[in-house]
Amino acid sequence: MRLESEIIPIKERSSMLFLRYGRLDVEDGAFVLVDETKTRMHIPIGGLTCLLLEPGTTITHAAISLAADCGTLILWVGENGVSLYSAGYPRDARSDRLLFQAKLALDESLRLKVVRAMYQYRFGEESPQRRSIEQLRGIEGARVKNLYKILADKYNVKWDKRNYDQNNWANADPLNIAVSVANHCLYGICEAAILAASYSPAIGFIHTGKMLSFVYDIADLFKFDTVIPAAFQVVAQKNSDNIQRDVRLKCRDMFKEQKLLKRIIPVMEEILASSGEKPPASQVNLNDKDI
Repeated sequence: MRLESEIIPIKERSSMLFLRYGRLDVEDGAFVLVDETKTRMHIPIGGLTCLLLEPGTTITHAAISLAADCGTLILWVGENGVSLYSAGYPRDARSDRLLFQAKLALDESLRLKVVRAMYQYRFGEESPQRRSIEQLRGIEGARVKNLYKILADKYNVKWDKRNYDQNNWANADPLNIAVSVANHCLYGICEAAILAASYSPAIGFIHTGKMLSFVYDIADLFKFDTVIPAAFQVVAQKNSDNIQRDVRLKCRDMFKEQKLLKRIIPVMEEILASSGEKPPASQVNLNDKDI
């Protein structure tokens, strides 16, 4: 087992790697992907924050154990990252921060403070006063529709609304496909950050009732500055023969360029602290050297 001091800090890791069509195993202490021709590709598992496994991959117990030792999150996703099915949780997650998160979510006054902080961070202004969470959700939805319209005008692409059927994916328009793929890329890196900070992806404040409610909350804080414009850019170029792939690559490069993981955890801590309650000390060192 790898010692804690030997684990590569989040700051120094690549954000994510998509894998398909192969068997993940450990050979001579190394994490490898073996394809149908028996060709072996070494994966620097300790240098990744998140490993996304698409259909066509299998993984051994030894590989999962090594990923856990390295603190690397494993996500099982659909083809091209369109759906997120399951996640392997780090073995050193703490309960005190999860209980703190649950306390904020279950106390309506504290929850409202967190929701207002999310609104202010997202839109750069204080939320309207004397509004319930449901009312703020409605105001937010209207503003988001306007943001989509602004991007459509900027990139000169046709946009009607978010409209797709997961059971009939092929019939969705290219822009809706691009936005969905971009969102799922962001969900993966947000879930990695949430789990790294020992919070629960399921305990949300604006979104509730889903296993990834908090992931959606945190992703919403960043999506219109990152992945949504990226999706519009790919479609606007009109030269892509594989929109899903091109969106994923653009998001991957953007995450690295913007050091998004370095940004997510401090923002998440700031949002929760806006409740006025003091969170337990973070297990993730948030100075510049260790994120």
